[in-house]
Amino acid sequence: MDRTPVVFIHGAWLRASSWESWAERFTRHGFRTFAPGWPGEGLDAGPPVAPDVLGGVGLDVLTDHYAAVVRALDTSPVLIGHSVGALVAQHLVGAEVGRAAVAIAPAPVGGVALPAEAARVWAPPAHAAESLVSLTARRFRQVVANAVEAAESDRLFARHAMPAPRRLLADLAAPSASALPDTGNAARGPLLLISGQEDRLVPDSVTRTVYKAYGDCPAVTDLKQFADRGHSLVLDSCWPCVADYVLTWLDAHGIRAQATHTSTRTR
Repeated sequence: MDRTPVVFIHGAWLRASSWESWAERFTRHGFRTFAPGWPGEGLDAGPPVAPDVLGGVGLDVLTDHYAAVVRALDTSPVLIGHSVGALVAQHLVGAEVGRAAVAIAPAPVGGVALPAEAARVWAPPAHAAESLVSLTARRFRQVVANAVEAAESDRLFARHAMPAPRRLLADLAAPSASALPDTGNAARGPLLLISGQEDRLVPDSVTRTVYKAYGDCPAVTDLKQFADRGHSLVLDSCWPCVADYVLTWLDAHGIRAQATHTSTRTR
């Protein structure tokens, strides 16, 4: 039997290293794990290896990038995404590319109402010329790692922070129809939505709005809310409780580390 693959998709202002603890834990549980970065990202902390490439990444480009990763696998994977990665994971599972998805603090799209602080981060000033938008350590602490101590926030920022493409942020404000998730596909695999109830960047209310959008779809859609957790819930010191919940949820839906061969769907 094949080992079930898991593809981790990171979000804006973080790099693929934000999944390193999850990948290790899922590997120990017998899954085959992949945490590919965004185009132009690079593997280690520091500036992107190809800032011009990263600066050109929009939502369609990012979705196509991860679709290609999934379709290259010989077994249909579980998709686990955070923030913008959660939006991509929804889009892919909705197109039946991937066998199941977990969307953690999914990025808001298309004019979803946000508190003023979050709205300012997702929509930086239009007159700025830079193709990449960075968060300062102070801003990171305010909107990403607000539920942990300052020292932990600083460590997370130094290890995992990365600029976000301005083009991507613009796409989130006005996404093309092709980049929006299909919330009505009854044939898709199970989907779990997760929120942190202290999240300032993707408030719990946004994730609940996403959950309601799937209300008429008979495919499995579940919601889990974590009290006292912010946007950094996938990488701060409380990540194990989130990861273990996901492992339990997958098992409850018959998705285990060892599985018979399942071809990747390529719609």
